[in-house]
Amino acid sequence: MIVGVMSDSHDNLARIEGALEIFRANKCEALLHLGDFVAPFALKAILRFAGGPVHAVYGNNDGERAGLSKLLPAIRQGPVTIELGGRKIGMAHERFRIPDEYFRSCDAVLFGHSHGAEIEPRGGNAPLLLNPGETCGWLTGRATCAVVNLDTMEAIVIDIKSRAPEGSV
Repeated sequence: MIVGVMSDSHDNLARIEGALEIFRANKCEALLHLGDFVAPFALKAILRFAGGPVHAVYGNNDGERAGLSKLLPAIRQGPVTIELGGRKIGMAHERFRIPDEYFRSCDAVLFGHSHGAEIEPRGGNAPLLLNPGETCGWLTGRATCAVVNLDTMEAIVIDIKSRAPEGSV
């Protein structure tokens, strides 16, 4: 099973669409968002993902939680665990909130918040650790998302190229 992972989209609709294009091109069967949509209209754009279910946790900048939960009732305050493709996945917005138990019991531990992409491959009994970086590109200037193969437990971070708005030069 292939899944798309994103975090810190911060209302950047062009980069959200760019991430969705990457997920479609990689035939992702689920989308995982690690928080900081910011506004419900950003989540509405993310829900155009048609490859499968969307799993998400709140981030520290998700102030309009009532609107977000109305669009995606399954959104939760992390940390949470989910099961996908026979794998146990731990999800949280901030790495420091992840319980020690997740590092022993999960196949993958996913987090965002820092806006910096990082991958620590799975080894021995240790889970795959992944921060997909920031989808928005506002803070670092690099907009990224990740694709994870849950069969092989391999992950790649992919730079998002957003299309110029219509009518621009």
